[in-house]
Amino acid sequence: MAVKGRDIALRAASAAVLAPAAVAATWFGGVWFLALVVVAAVVLAFEWGAMSAPRAPRPIGLAVALAVVASVVSAYFGVMSVAFVTLVFGAAAAGLLARKRGQQAVDAAYGVLYLGWPSILLIWLRDGESPVGLHWTALVFAVTWSADILAYLAGSTFGGPKLWPRYSPNKTWSGFIGGILAGAVAGAAMTAWFDMGRLTIFWGAILGLAAALATMAGDLWESGLKRRFGVKDAGNTIPGHGGLLDRVDGLMFAVVVVAAGRLIVLLLERGA
Repeated sequence: MAVKGRDIALRAASAAVLAPAAVAATWFGGVWFLALVVVAAVVLAFEWGAMSAPRAPRPIGLAVALAVVASVVSAYFGVMSVAFVTLVFGAAAAGLLARKRGQQAVDAAYGVLYLGWPSILLIWLRDGESPVGLHWTALVFAVTWSADILAYLAGSTFGGPKLWPRYSPNKTWSGFIGGILAGAVAGAAMTAWFDMGRLTIFWGAILGLAAALATMAGDLWESGLKRRFGVKDAGNTIPGHGGLLDRVDGLMFAVVVVAAGRLIVLLLERGA
């Protein structure tokens, strides 16, 4: 019990330091949010290098980081086509380097796409210092955090059948249901609270539900990746939490869903 108590205290201390910085960067937007995404992308890239290419972690981590950061910066300046082209060529370059270093080329290339795609979409969603961009980004975080927290609480409280015991033995169906319901409530609440354009409360709940499903899928997907690479955690970057990838795996999938929702709203508004 004492060990568990120390672990919880360490987790709480880490969150108390990191969460305010992330919230502040998101609130101010602009270069502050760009800096947040760039720093996160670099950390994630080196975690990916260590996890997927144990015989050449630093070169692969650096190659993945350069590709993702170049794409993110292009997205920040509004050149989305360049951002995605850079991502594709960066993936190819990382794959070639991995092959030269005796590592799996497909793992390095996939790492660029896996980390780069959601990073670009986060930059696009925040949209500089736009208040509307802040609202949509806040929705992503609210849904993801709500789904994660309620999934943990519901799973711990009710237990029951395992969701996917082969890859993630601690996750239960009760936690899954609690998580997606929490995401739906968070989506509706954020839509009611903020100006989300033509997104109604009902559709905000549907979007929250879909993003919560994506959050669960992202968590399970990363569990499968860790099983494939034979590691327990993606790293030890955050004391008490493991790697940064262990904390944002669900967010990386959820942002794709919310960005799709934002795009649909924009198309509806332009067609009105």
